Amino acid sequence: MSLAVSNEAKSRHTFDSAEMGAIAHLYRGEVYRSTIWRTRLDNTTNWSIVTLGIALSTTFSSPEASPLPLVLVGLLLAVFLGMEARRYRYFNVWRARARWLELNFYAPMFTGEARDDSWQAILASDYTAPRHHISFVRAAGRRLRRNYVWILAIQALAYYGKIAIHPTPAATLGDFADRAAIGPIPGWIVLLMGVAYNFGWLALALGTIWLDRRTHKAKGGAVAMG
Repeated sequence: MSLAVSNEAKSRHTFDSAEMGAIAHLYRGEVYRSTIWRTRLDNTTNWSIVTLGIALSTTFSSPEASPLPLVLVGLLLAVFLGMEARRYRYFNVWRARARWLELNFYAPMFTGEARDDSWQAILASDYTAPRHHISFVRAAGRRLRRNYVWILAIQALAYYGKIAIHPTPAATLGDFADRAAIGPIPGWIVLLMGVAYNFGWLALALGTIWLDRRTHKAKGGAVAMG
């Protein structure tokens, strides 16, 4: 039985000219889809930058302007990050398939060294039972580390800078806290919520680094689907 399986695996490694052409078109299709979804990722990042820019221009338009737009834009940034994480999960499917073909089909043509024939079964399984290769949390962490950490850092620095210098430089810590007040909510509570907000993003970034490393270690460090 094992000999039969081995012979079947070897026969699957060879493709005729028609199959080679079909695989080439398949690869082009996967690259095209990954490119389209990569563009959609850029769109949500651009939205985040534009909304932050509007909040900055509104808040710093005059010394008397309220810092509230910089607080509210934080909610929008969280929504955009969630949208981008969802889009990244789809992008990662097409990217992983294209990379899988490059590694297991095209690379052996150049090196002359055949890889494990199980790559065909893995790719076939991904087509017959498609699924996301990465969780929503890990996707959000990746986009946070690569793009949004800088956007959120600018937001935080601008907010704390605004209440520190406008309308006049804060003389005491009490003055600093009082300026952060939002309606009936005391300033010190708003500041603590801001600190918790930013440390929450930091925890997500660091936690997903650990999740990514654990997942890659479980796969033996090899390039795999997802």
